[in-house]
Amino acid sequence: MQQEIPTKLIEKLIDIRRSLHENPEIAFEEFETTATIIRVLKENYIRIIPLGLQTGVVAEIGDASKGPTIAIRADIDALPIQEETELPFTSRNPGKMHACGHDFHTAAILGTAILLKEIEDELPGRILLVFQPAEEIGKGALDIIKTNVLSDVQAIIGMHNKPDLPVGTVGIKSGPLMASADGFTVEVKGKSSHAAVPESGFDSIVAASHMITSIQSIVSRNISPLESAVVSVTKFHSGTAWNVISDKAVFSGTVRTFNQEVRKIIRNRLFEMNQSVGNAFQTEINTVWKAGPPPVINDEKLAQIAREVAVGNGLHVVEPKVSAASEDFSYYLEDQAGLFIFFGTSGEYEWHHPKFNLDEKAIPLSVRFFKDFSMAILNKLSKDVISI
Repeated sequence: MQQEIPTKLIEKLIDIRRSLHENPEIAFEEFETTATIIRVLKENYIRIIPLGLQTGVVAEIGDASKGPTIAIRADIDALPIQEETELPFTSRNPGKMHACGHDFHTAAILGTAILLKEIEDELPGRILLVFQPAEEIGKGALDIIKTNVLSDVQAIIGMHNKPDLPVGTVGIKSGPLMASADGFTVEVKGKSSHAAVPESGFDSIVAASHMITSIQSIVSRNISPLESAVVSVTKFHSGTAWNVISDKAVFSGTVRTFNQEVRKIIRNRLFEMNQSVGNAFQTEINTVWKAGPPPVINDEKLAQIAREVAVGNGLHVVEPKVSAASEDFSYYLEDQAGLFIFFGTSGEYEWHHPKFNLDEKAIPLSVRFFKDFSMAILNKLSKDVISI
């Protein structure tokens, strides 16, 4: 199954990756990135689907009348981070950096599209190439979904580079892979008074402090020890003077889960406990839940196909540890079966670090893998070998 990627194509993809790295654009500002993607697609006669998106692109290869439709997704946005790599192609945009490797993802899936275009007549169906904006703020996938361009898709696949995996290694796991990422903000309204006469007021700081302590028990006393979840309070603001009982306190935090039922339980208990503590301290409570991306739950059948293709491509397959980081790829999985994998890139620094970098030797490996993987899915779906 192994296929050598033409040297000229590898060099072209590396050039594209470095150009994107030099010109990073953050969520919903990926105008030049989008223009670059469109240019490469048009140079290779790949059809672009007009969707009216400000940033991001969806293209297609193949013919839906010949069989099923699947999708391959790449994210394209950068982060608001000042780069510290000192690479010859370091960011030219102050305070912006491809510190999560989306430049790699984009170049790799462009390469995959180019190879698939060369065998378009052989495809038993259609493949959509989704170059999605705004993954870093968890909103880009929703914009793609709203266009209904994925309505006929039977399976969607994607990847994230993984610095702690060596090049030549791919992490494939069925079931939960990445966490949901929800946020919450709690406003506590009490009654101000002089600090010397606290009985005249309702202390918002004391009430909020008891809430923060109480919600630490949500996981330990409401969630099975066989499940994983995190509740973290990360901000607390209150008070104006050292001798005044504060009438208002606000704290915020995040909840990470790998199970939708666990997610629901934590949300409900957070509201209940805050209200109960607030009542005890005679304070008014307003808890706001900010729903983020759900957990990434991979399809077992697609995972098995991916393992077979990876081995056939000479890649080392491992089952990765689940990550408490989130991915808005998960929104696609609410409507379609899908698989999100980790691709080894031998990086010294983790995602979102100002010195993040990756080994470009992973580019041709990922191109070959995704070309073969998408072909394998189409072939199995078209022959009814699998039902997803």
